[in-house]
Amino acid sequence: MQKSFDLATTANRYREVLQRIEHAATAVQRIPNTIALLAVSKTKPAEAIAALYAAGQRDFGENYVQEGIDKIHELEELTDITWHFIGALQSNKTKDVATHFDWVHSIDRVKIVNRLNEQRPKHLPPLQCLVQVNIDYEPTKAGVQLSELGEIAEQIDKASHLTLRGIMAIPNPDVSEQEKHNSFQRLENVMQELKAKYPSVDTLSLGMSNDLEAAIAHGSTMVRIGTALFGKR
Repeated sequence: MQKSFDLATTANRYREVLQRIEHAATAVQRIPNTIALLAVSKTKPAEAIAALYAAGQRDFGENYVQEGIDKIHELEELTDITWHFIGALQSNKTKDVATHFDWVHSIDRVKIVNRLNEQRPKHLPPLQCLVQVNIDYEPTKAGVQLSELGEIAEQIDKASHLTLRGIMAIPNPDVSEQEKHNSFQRLENVMQELKAKYPSVDTLSLGMSNDLEAAIAHGSTMVRIGTALFGKR
């Protein structure tokens, strides 16, 4: 096992991230255990996931379908891991995601909704779904415009093998602090509107290693952390 993935190093990083989440939540009068930690394990070997699992982590996010499936098979004895697919999802990969993952964070087209619903194995629980929102209207970034969110959310809610859980976003990091604040505030507002309409909605997947505190201050219920847990890629 690589030294950077030994149990002591991994456990220390894990504790540090949990402390950051706790402090950020306490600062805005939120309950820390209402904010989930999603460990983003893309490009990291199964050994790294196993080390973090041993420290207590159970939710892991993968960006690439085949890489994620390989790790799911390699770690199949760890039966209580929850696997999240968080990368761009192409139509030809929906069956693999529907079959192997528990969550998908990156839904941005009605076509993807329909394919995931049709291809989710009937013996599995419903696939937990987030709609990816392009909150800063970046032309090179995936995600729906806010004007499109309602249609996709409705389609997921009606799908018998999917459960609408909320939204995911990756705000533009190359803007001013005020612009970041405005983006986070828009997401918080959209989340509240969605929750009011759909009882199953409870998840705002927002915030990474460099901005988890701001995300938590704006209502994030799930932070996606890679570098702070696994080190730089």
